[in-house]
Amino acid sequence: MSRLTVFKAVLGPILRLMFRPQVEGVENIPGTGPVILAGNHLTFIDSMVMPVCVDRPVFYIGKDEYVTGKGLKGRLMAWFFTGAGMIPVDRDGGRGGVAALMTGRRVLEEGQAFAIYPEGTRSPDGRLYRGRTGIARLTLMTGAPVVPFAMIGTDKLQPGGAGLPRPGKVTVRFGEPMEFSRYEGMDRDRYVLRAVTDSVMSEVMRLSGQEYVDMYATKAKAA
Repeated sequence: MSRLTVFKAVLGPILRLMFRPQVEGVENIPGTGPVILAGNHLTFIDSMVMPVCVDRPVFYIGKDEYVTGKGLKGRLMAWFFTGAGMIPVDRDGGRGGVAALMTGRRVLEEGQAFAIYPEGTRSPDGRLYRGRTGIARLTLMTGAPVVPFAMIGTDKLQPGGAGLPRPGKVTVRFGEPMEFSRYEGMDRDRYVLRAVTDSVMSEVMRLSGQEYVDMYATKAKAA
């Protein structure tokens, strides 16, 4: 069995017991083939909860610092995060965004499910922020459909994304697949990229019920 399969078999029941996720619309996720899962990002545990609600393996990008620690603690963290489907990428370098995009493309071309948070970072205040266009480039380059999703209530269990989360109930809501084949070959057109990204974020907003802010979350955090 793969490490991800072991992770879901061992820790999946524990996570479901802790967070009692109410899952809606999971039937919208194709059982096979490439698919992009695009959703909001409220807190750290989003990346733990959402994948255990999906029957097929889900991969996502994470900071390489999570898997480069030393000693027993470092090895345990590396096993945990890679077992959860995280692919480590150095996102702090000048080419971090390109590396993340190419990693996502590789995962999709292998016929896998790839999860992405278009906001690029956790929401600083629970509102939904402007999406970055990497999500649009991925779907246009690979032809993979986008299934929007919403995490609801995770920020109440782990405010600010810091510290250990407390047990509680969350909702994970998946929308209908979105496809953008009409824009094939236009993955370098910035107006198309923005239109596709905004369409996805509109669906995420509808699913989550969040207030939308037409500003990047990183800019809001820096203010």
